[in-house]
Amino acid sequence: MSGHSRRNFVRASGAAVSLAVLGAGSAASAQYGARASVRIVTGFPAGGTSDTLCRLVAQGIAGTDYAKTATVDNKSGDGGQRAVQAMLGAPTDGSVLLETPAAVLILYPHLRKKLGFAEPASVTAVTMACTLEFAIAAGPAVPADVKTLTDFFSWCKANPEKASFGSPGTGSVPQLIGTLVGKTAGVALKHMDFNSPRAMLRGVTDGIVSAGSGPIGDFLQELKAGKLRLLGVSGKTRSRFVPDVPTYVEQGLTDMAFSEWYGFFLPGDASASVVLRANQALRTALKRPDVVDHLAQVALEARSSTPVELATRLKADKERWGPLLRRINIDIDN
Repeated sequence: MSGHSRRNFVRASGAAVSLAVLGAGSAASAQYGARASVRIVTGFPAGGTSDTLCRLVAQGIAGTDYAKTATVDNKSGDGGQRAVQAMLGAPTDGSVLLETPAAVLILYPHLRKKLGFAEPASVTAVTMACTLEFAIAAGPAVPADVKTLTDFFSWCKANPEKASFGSPGTGSVPQLIGTLVGKTAGVALKHMDFNSPRAMLRGVTDGIVSAGSGPIGDFLQELKAGKLRLLGVSGKTRSRFVPDVPTYVEQGLTDMAFSEWYGFFLPGDASASVVLRANQALRTALKRPDVVDHLAQVALEARSSTPVELATRLKADKERWGPLLRRINIDIDN
């Protein structure tokens, strides 16, 4: 790869994987035949969203003309960085894939003084996997008549000592969104880091913290049980999973529309033909009804893409977050 290409944070595979070339996928698969085994690397532990997504996709590509078998390799730790770092020396033949949430590639270069992987990360975009949106939920620490973000901010201003929210971790997308939403509304929300989604949920439902910020899917079980209520959702439009909950934008926070995605990547030196094969295999797996339905149960929308579309989205999201993060002061290195 040339020096210029190595300066790219995430490399798309160029014109060779344009929409026109993607039409030749079946021929490429037939030419190369199925690999004996494909390994999907994720930076998060078993049982979480990333792991579940990887296992669903592994089942979808196993026994196809892309792979005879497929396994998941959980290289958890350091917020997902270890998995990206592992790709730097991985084979470029399509036998090792990276699955990661967008935040690892989009936010960490802005937030961390020292990355666990070299920038450029030398990963090549293959396909988006799914998208998700976020919500802010209130628990028993907040009066029952507080039903929207507008209500919540009014209550926080009247009770500044109780103006707080929790998230799964400092520097996570939920924490950043919660901080930005509060700042935009003119409310100083004290943040509590619970280190995991499960702990954050307990903090909200037990009244330890007034509200919580996280993916919509994290709140669904407690919402159905009546243990918390959603005050707003982060999408540009209302979520089909909780259609009665207004968006942040609807409640006057005009620039506060957010979504995140999970994506699949190959090592940066993977050839266009290898990217093409992986893209076709993964997109086929992501369209399986069992995969779509399973993801929907936790408010994830299965959504694949071309490599160029994913690389373009990643670049745009990274550029958007830069100015937003400069509005708040967060240090996740200490």
